[in-house]
Amino acid sequence: MMNAFAVVFVFTLLAVAFAAVTLLAAKVLRPSVPDARKTTTYECGIPATGSTEVKLNIRFHAFALLFVLFDAEVLFVYPWAVSARDLGTFALAEMGVFLAVLALGLAFAWRKGALTWE
Repeated sequence: MMNAFAVVFVFTLLAVAFAAVTLLAAKVLRPSVPDARKTTTYECGIPATGSTEVKLNIRFHAFALLFVLFDAEVLFVYPWAVSARDLGTFALAEMGVFLAVLALGLAFAWRKGALTWE
């Protein structure tokens, strides 16, 4: 009988073989029609003009980071809310501190104007 490591090894080999066979089949079966337009930087058909470097305002990045921050907050708050009755008063206090820190961060970002698009 095979031990646990042998089973993991067999499944790893099967996964690698499946990936290799799938990639090889895709390469063999796909249509290959090379064209000069396909090798350009942009495939829209319009020649590129100007610089490819675009300078974005830092507010876009700050807004995206705030979104990620408050999206991650939901990942912490939802499981806590599901089992809040079983966790007790200490967990309630911890979540209160966690939400207070996030509220302070939101107030700071709001005051600095990170949430405006102007």
